[in-house]
Amino acid sequence: MAIEAWFMDETSGEDQRLPRHCYPKELVSPDYLAELGVLYWRLNPENYENDAELKKIREDRGYNYMDLLDICPEKVADFKEKLKNFYTEHIHADEEIRYCLEGSAYFDVRDRDDRWIRIWIKAGDLIILPAGIYHRFTLDTGDYVKLMRLFVGEPVWTAHNRPQEDHPARKEYIKNLVTEKVGAALEAY
Repeated sequence: MAIEAWFMDETSGEDQRLPRHCYPKELVSPDYLAELGVLYWRLNPENYENDAELKKIREDRGYNYMDLLDICPEKVADFKEKLKNFYTEHIHADEEIRYCLEGSAYFDVRDRDDRWIRIWIKAGDLIILPAGIYHRFTLDTGDYVKLMRLFVGEPVWTAHNRPQEDHPARKEYIKNLVTEKVGAALEAY
């Protein structure tokens, strides 16, 4: 089963935890997400401690740091404030790697045309958001997710709120998007 993603209805004032589909629905393929630098794997969350595929991903990509995080009203102090902060559009200087072990949540990312794409992660979904991509996070109406966070080296969780067009990670991300777009256009020619 592939990850579910769609363009969001940006005019909706609905609860951020709702799907917020456009009408009609505009689904987004995993290939389109990959063009934006968003990577995805479907793994077995019930065996994450012994999962050979997860081990290989970690080794291949140098993810030597790992922790687990439960996000729900019962386990997060000032839950509503934290959720509000997570939902503020931002970038990171490093990849954001999240493996959903239980529950579900949304990551929203901007595409080339600055449209929001909502990515619904559920148990078994591992996604990597590239450094420099504008994004935000929220729970869905289940109000619970257990995530594995992976990182290269010492974790730095600093969020840089938009605008960040001069941030080195943002510049590199944009450069990579332009290079890939030009390459694809040349191949089509």
